[in-house]
Amino acid sequence: MFESMIAKLKADRRKLVLTEGSDPRILEAASRLHKEGILIPLLLGNPEEVKTAAKKCGMSIDGIEIIDPLNFAGTEAMVAKMVELRKGKMDEAACRSALLKSNYFGTMLVKMGYADGLLGGATYSTADTVRPALQIIKTKPGNKIVSSCFILQRSTENGDERYAMADCAINLYPNEDELVEIAVETAKTAKNFSIEPKVAMLSYSTMGSGKGESVDLMHNATEKLKAMNLEFAVDGELQFDAAFSPEVAKIKASNSPVAGQANTFIFPDINAGNIGYKIAQRLGNFEAVGPILQGLNAPINDLSRGCNAEEVYKMAIITAALK
Repeated sequence: MFESMIAKLKADRRKLVLTEGSDPRILEAASRLHKEGILIPLLLGNPEEVKTAAKKCGMSIDGIEIIDPLNFAGTEAMVAKMVELRKGKMDEAACRSALLKSNYFGTMLVKMGYADGLLGGATYSTADTVRPALQIIKTKPGNKIVSSCFILQRSTENGDERYAMADCAINLYPNEDELVEIAVETAKTAKNFSIEPKVAMLSYSTMGSGKGESVDLMHNATEKLKAMNLEFAVDGELQFDAAFSPEVAKIKASNSPVAGQANTFIFPDINAGNIGYKIAQRLGNFEAVGPILQGLNAPINDLSRGCNAEEVYKMAIITAALK
């Protein structure tokens, strides 16, 4: 999965902001990314503190740029740009205060073109990554929300087995239009991971076998998707067994272009999504990569506070590779 991404990035190296520059996990990943020539890491933090932390954990960061939010030559231009972006919502004093924080400062580096993307959240919440991204980077034209996707992967005798699941981390109870947007963005993410998307809109009902508000929700979202000029197959509402198992699909949804062969799964709410991907991860021995943020104008991603250096390394590659 990562080999093709790495090859593309080496041919077109991108700058990635890592907001927690003195964190040992970040330093290890940054050192490796720099050494392997995959991308150009930018570490945020006090230079002396970052260098001391690197020395303490035995990591070489020679040649890696360290940017101090408290002592940055472009601060005045950054403040002016942020005041313009947050006009009527944040005055100059509020913008200056926000830019002392690495999440806001790093997001502004991306907005001003100093970097191509950002990865943060090893020591702060998902909300602290998403909030400045929404306020400054904003969503892509035509998009109204930010959503998230997990890629589930495991190795088998026949090669890698890979699926996309959404939304498992951001939107609590998406409405019909939000589910449509989540499905479209997740299909795009799936393609980035060499998954040719076949999208199943999941429910406890298959093609009207059950009744209820959430059944109607997934059915109606599916109908809206089918009315669009999409480059991928989508169907629903489908129970997971009908979406996944060819044998069950023959019984429950024999005429479906997706049932029995789905590889991209859209859940009705965050409860189902979060529980679902974690069951697959733990019981199915899948590696869960994500959450991968979708719908933003620039590649920005969030780390789990329990992440390790390997996960930082992989998420950095994914973030830099996102279109």
